[in-house]
Amino acid sequence: MTTRPERFSSKKINLGLQGGGAHGAFTWGVLDYLLEDGRLDIEGISGASAGAINAVMLTDGLARGGPQEARKRLADFWRAASLDGNLPGLQRAVFDRLLSFTPFQGAPAEAWFGALARYLSPYDINPLNINPLRDVIERFVDFEAVRACKEVSLFISATNVHTGRVRIFSQDKLTPDVVTASACLPFLFRAVEIDGVPYWDGGYMGNPAIFPFFNTTLSEDVLIVQINPIERTATPHTQTEIMNRINEITFNSSLLAEFRAIDFVTRLIDQGRLPHGTREGEYRRINVHRIALDATFRELNAGSKLNSDFDFFEMLRDGGRTAAKTFLAAHFEDIGKRSTIDLAAEAHAEWA
Repeated sequence: MTTRPERFSSKKINLGLQGGGAHGAFTWGVLDYLLEDGRLDIEGISGASAGAINAVMLTDGLARGGPQEARKRLADFWRAASLDGNLPGLQRAVFDRLLSFTPFQGAPAEAWFGALARYLSPYDINPLNINPLRDVIERFVDFEAVRACKEVSLFISATNVHTGRVRIFSQDKLTPDVVTASACLPFLFRAVEIDGVPYWDGGYMGNPAIFPFFNTTLSEDVLIVQINPIERTATPHTQTEIMNRINEITFNSSLLAEFRAIDFVTRLIDQGRLPHGTREGEYRRINVHRIALDATFRELNAGSKLNSDFDFFEMLRDGGRTAAKTFLAAHFEDIGKRSTIDLAAEAHAEWA
């Protein structure tokens, strides 16, 4: 077990957790190591889609018993979500689809799903609006405890179907329906209605949303656990490869927009053109850090998002733990001082 080095004091940080199907088990590993290491005090958490599920599992554990209980809650969930886990049949089928964006290319499921999606929607094939995901979330999470948790500030994003805008649900508003809405893939589920408003997956417009931290937490550092790669070196050719790359671009677009805004404000603060602080009329200087799945698992592809074997989840977890350990070794001293990614290089447009 890792022990906190005596020469280090703890530092506060906010976590931004992306969605990404089964690859969210990498986030489990990152969180598991951060909780074990103990040098980072988690002040705020923002999550979308599978990241929202990880976020509520983490908060539920912190509320019930602190870091060790949070580690247990995350492990229990991913074990149950695996192919050899203990979910009932209908819930198992839903999770097998939720933990993927598209089926394996060439698999019988791909032809079936493609034909079905071309002619039928969830409103046609699911007239009773059965969503077993909600039951799974209720089974694992004590939402009263989550809403009452004072250790962290939790935010879950969903996409308003009517307006196309992101809706941020603060901690006191969290319910099973909110998490279900954040993970609502529109080709799999009917839109989740909350107070009469329909919502789809939060990853479309906030994956994850960073701005909720600006006015709610003291920490000016945000650690993004990034599941969807921003860059790819190969050009997609097959239908599945193309769809996967479209999903990656779409699910990163809102994050890149926030990177641009943060970089712009940071430069103005550093130039003395904007006041820095937390009072009215002052601006936060946000330091952005990242632990990225593709830096550890470059060989993973779209098909692996469908893999729900526990051995695969454990491999991702172990990779996440290693990535978190590497990040802390390289950048713990930078937290509270500077960003450890080049926001300008990543977020700014390419000019011809």
